Amino acid sequence: MTSFGLHFFKNPGTKYPYSDTIFYRNYESVFANNVYKRDRDTYRVMNCMERLLILIKGFKEIKGKYIDYFSCLTGKKVVPVGPLVQDPILDNEDYEIMEWLNKKEKGSAIFVSFGSEYFLKNEDMEEIAHGLELSNVNFIWVVRFPKGEKIVLEEALPKGFLNRVGERGFVVKGWAPQAKILNHPSVGGFSIKFGLPIIAMPMHLDQPINARLIKEVGAGVEVLRNSKGKLHRERMAETINLVMKEVSGEYVKKKVRELREKIEFKEDEEIDEVVKELVLLCVNKKNGFHN
Repeated sequence: MTSFGLHFFKNPGTKYPYSDTIFYRNYESVFANNVYKRDRDTYRVMNCMERLLILIKGFKEIKGKYIDYFSCLTGKKVVPVGPLVQDPILDNEDYEIMEWLNKKEKGSAIFVSFGSEYFLKNEDMEEIAHGLELSNVNFIWVVRFPKGEKIVLEEALPKGFLNRVGERGFVVKGWAPQAKILNHPSVGGFSIKFGLPIIAMPMHLDQPINARLIKEVGAGVEVLRNSKGKLHRERMAETINLVMKEVSGEYVKKKVRELREKIEFKEDEEIDEVVKELVLLCVNKKNGFHN
């Protein structure tokens, strides 16, 4: 979350105003150091904040007070642009994945992905695999490896894993049509945009902060690690089942559906606000005015 990193960049050694809910745990200190370290990339981002207007990915319904604080830190008008998630493209590609989903019950599968810029450590991959196996929940798991590394998927996973999970699991190497998968009725997690609860397992950079935010707004739960930052398969399976199968998970599902409705209602309004601000910026520049 941008206001978090900017706060520590501009005010090192001071307390973040919302640190009771948004924070890094002790074992996540390496992520925190990366968020507010002073390097060339950081200064490039800071330079962007010198512009007259800042557009930021997100919703006021979720990040309202943090966007306002970001505006205070920069002294600029900050306008959220929404999720910027591509709508599903309906075509005949990815037939195998869609066919697998078509055979599953409504809301019975989860989509597991850690982003395109992160590659799981062997230890984490093993715990996640066993956690998915123990959960007995249907899943699509996108596994990525560094470019150029010739790794056989079956060899990277625990021995016999694919055979044991059988038709309950679909493991994809490299890339999967995320929007199309999340829009399928058989999927029950994860995406606020598609009204699905989030089961967060933060791995790097700002993912821990986003996980705390998701918990704060009630749209998901976090798989907690031990004090040394280690994942545990049993805890992961318990958290998945809490959201997907147990009565207590119904609150999260209800909350994320409510958020989706609010976001859909406000989406066009936020885009209109972006257009209005950009037009005003162009008019002011043409007339020689600067804010």
